Amino acid sequence: MDVIPVIDVQNGIAVRATGGRRADYQPLETPLATENDPVAVALGFRSLYSFAILYVADLDGIEGRGRNMTLPRRLTDVLPGVELWIDDGSSACDAAARLVAEPNTTMVIGSESLDEAGAATLRDIRADRYVLSLDFKDDRFVGPPSVLENAEHWPDRVIAMTLARVGSEEGPDLNRIANLVARADCRRVYAAGGVRDYSDIEALSEAGAAGVLVATALHAGKITAGDLEGIASR
Repeated sequence: MDVIPVIDVQNGIAVRATGGRRADYQPLETPLATENDPVAVALGFRSLYSFAILYVADLDGIEGRGRNMTLPRRLTDVLPGVELWIDDGSSACDAAARLVAEPNTTMVIGSESLDEAGAATLRDIRADRYVLSLDFKDDRFVGPPSVLENAEHWPDRVIAMTLARVGSEEGPDLNRIANLVARADCRRVYAAGGVRDYSDIEALSEAGAAGVLVATALHAGKITAGDLEGIASR
């Protein structure tokens, strides 16, 4: 079970994501870092546990304000050996090009950033080179319906992103995870949104999730270093 910490970046700083309502996001305050610079937050996560993967949601790119282009390099410089998952609103064509130019990062392609043409382009990208985020908001899939319907075209790793539960501490959507796992045909499904504590991670593992994206519970200390060690040893 992979536990993947998340940094949401808005206007160049780390913010606390709440329920997918991006206009309401506030600068992050966390005991893991003395400032809300994304690199400082990443180092705070590393002080807690040696995570293998770090996920960064570049909301400036996703919302069309311009990507934080230097951030991936800044993060890889201080976190050598950590796989960096970047969701910055890149189109499928842009993501394919960047996979060649930036071999140290893994592009996350969010369904909310796709149109039908982009959905078709996904089939031309090697399935092990990118991560697909299936984005849900208010129980509605956000993106071309064909992306959700045609599971045979999913890559090796898929995120089930329940935006309304991000930062909400409402608990993960176990039914959605189980349904996607049943359709995934041996692909690895990662849960995102609502995780509160270790028991939620256990429940997601039982539902078939290969991993979980988490932020709020780490900052709040509700998932501890001891919990993370226990998960890794399972």
